[in-house]
Amino acid sequence: MNKTVRGRGATINSENPFSLHDYATEHIEGLDEEFILDEKTQYLLEFPKKVVNKVDSPDIGMFYSLNPYQGCEHGCIYCYARNTHHYWGLSAGLDFEQKILVKPDAPRLLKEMISKKNWEVQPISLSGNTDCYQPAERKFRITRQLLEVLNQYRHPLGIITKNQLVLRDIDLLKELAADNLVMVMISITSLDENMRRKLEPRTASALRRLNVIETLAKNNIPCGVMTAPIIPGINSHEIPELMKSAASAGAVTAGFTIVRLNGAVGEIFTKWIQQTFPERAEKVLHMIEETHGGKLNDSRFGTRMKGEGKIAESIRLLWKQSQKKYFSDKKKFEYNLSAFRRPGQMSLF
Repeated sequence: MNKTVRGRGATINSENPFSLHDYATEHIEGLDEEFILDEKTQYLLEFPKKVVNKVDSPDIGMFYSLNPYQGCEHGCIYCYARNTHHYWGLSAGLDFEQKILVKPDAPRLLKEMISKKNWEVQPISLSGNTDCYQPAERKFRITRQLLEVLNQYRHPLGIITKNQLVLRDIDLLKELAADNLVMVMISITSLDENMRRKLEPRTASALRRLNVIETLAKNNIPCGVMTAPIIPGINSHEIPELMKSAASAGAVTAGFTIVRLNGAVGEIFTKWIQQTFPERAEKVLHMIEETHGGKLNDSRFGTRMKGEGKIAESIRLLWKQSQKKYFSDKKKFEYNLSAFRRPGQMSLF
């Protein structure tokens, strides 16, 4: 049986398909035990040539993304971004949660990118891959610096997070919101605190996330809720209450996706659910497979996020009914692209 590492989601370090060599232990003793059970988080500095990435996927709903961190200490067991750790020679399992790549040059690179004369303004999404307000942000404050650059340029942005640390930067968010330059999406997967701790061990509680929505709304900062991912047999029954709670707190929009266990995430999630919920593991896995044509993952644009089949359709209908009931009277948010200015550029107003 795999040993659980305290405060972590994954129970294994899955194989990296790009690595020629892998760590292996035949006898868990001596130094091997320390290797397997190490609970510390390591921060590894990364210096890429660029940090703003164009998003070509037609079903993502964003133009550009920027991720100040790779890997995420939140440890969400279902996270599709886990596979990106392979490109650094690391595992999508425990490595993804314990070895965080930090990009200290991100604010400078962002400024250089949007200063170019040929830059065409479109919203940049922080956390298109991993959470920009994960625990590492308390130490490195890179997201704060990114917001300072975007505020200086009056550049539109989106944020998606599960962490109440976003409220630390409410001063900058208020300035951006004054010109309709920011939308903050708060991801809430479950209102059941026991389930939340198992699914997302180092995230803020649902109650705290609802408080974040309420605080942002009271400060006239547009915010929404992502009820994602919906996992049949795990949190699919919570959709109406999730939507109701978020709308009551002040969310103006909502989104959802159905879980898809791409790449190594399939193995990691399977090991986790067999250990955490052995009595319903096979049923849940079969239900996920039914939403993706008999597999745990579907990479096709258009269906990968929403699924297909009877289970996916019932989830979609329940979500649509909840959206109509709780969000039909909400004012639609639209980004202001005309406020953008470069340093030295005179304002007309």
